[in-house]
Amino acid sequence: MAIVAKKLQESKIQAIGELKDSFSEAEDFIFTDYRGLTVEQITDLRRQLRGKGAQYKVVKNHFARLAFGELSAPADVAEYLVGPTAVAIAPQDANEVAKVLFEFMREAPALEVKGGYMGKDLYTAQQVEAFSKLPSRLELISMLMSVMNAPARNLAAALNDVPSRLVRTIQAIADQKN
Repeated sequence: MAIVAKKLQESKIQAIGELKDSFSEAEDFIFTDYRGLTVEQITDLRRQLRGKGAQYKVVKNHFARLAFGELSAPADVAEYLVGPTAVAIAPQDANEVAKVLFEFMREAPALEVKGGYMGKDLYTAQQVEAFSKLPSRLELISMLMSVMNAPARNLAAALNDVPSRLVRTIQAIADQKN
């Protein structure tokens, strides 16, 4: 029995390289099943995701497995690369991308989130949905800044209140003497 070496086509090597380049630009990926969506719906979803700085790519599962393998992703990523697969690539805030996907699922129930690979960890579809319900990074920072700013604001109000009380007391005494 002879071993036949497969000759890889240059176009396939190039396609895997392009996927690897796209995947290396981000740390967060959400895998979806796009079966049943129309071209207009996919175009609309891509437009919404581009607004959040993300890409939405329909991928060949084998090519994506090879690209993730070269990026030393866990082998469990392959379980999400089954059937028609599109990957939402989030270079910035994966929370915002997940929110867009789940919001879009309300309008187009044919879209299905399979799972996610975010921050070197794998997440199920339910975990990605729970992640989408959390406040975004910017919202959390603004909440923290508001909490940190409250004591200073209260101190300024208290310090401002002392002279105004003094002025009101002096004014009341002046009114009383007139």
